[in-house]
Amino acid sequence: MLERAVTALKADPKAALKQFNDEKNKQFRDRDLFVFCFSLPDGNFTAFQSPVMLGTDVRELKYQDEPIGQHAYDAVAKAPEGEFVSIEYNFPKPGTKTVATKQSLEARVGNEACGITYFK
Repeated sequence: MLERAVTALKADPKAALKQFNDEKNKQFRDRDLFVFCFSLPDGNFTAFQSPVMLGTDVRELKYQDEPIGQHAYDAVAKAPEGEFVSIEYNFPKPGTKTVATKQSLEARVGNEACGITYFK
């Protein structure tokens, strides 16, 4: 899914972001798996499963004092363009209080950083 997102972003960034934000687009959304993007250097979300997150700075996201968003930002901002980077963190599974390891896979294309997250 992330490879498709990177290809779409390279071809037409504006159209790609619109597709990523389209809740009916199954190419970039599958159950709880979805493409998210944030702009560099400001860190504001440009694509996310929930529209309420658009414009929010990824670096502000924390879980139990763990700066998950800052880690995500740092990993991809320092990586060469197009290189896939990964971080792991603990996060509760949807609908439960059970904490599990979640992995974020990200890549940068120009001034956009996009990724997907999933439970391991």
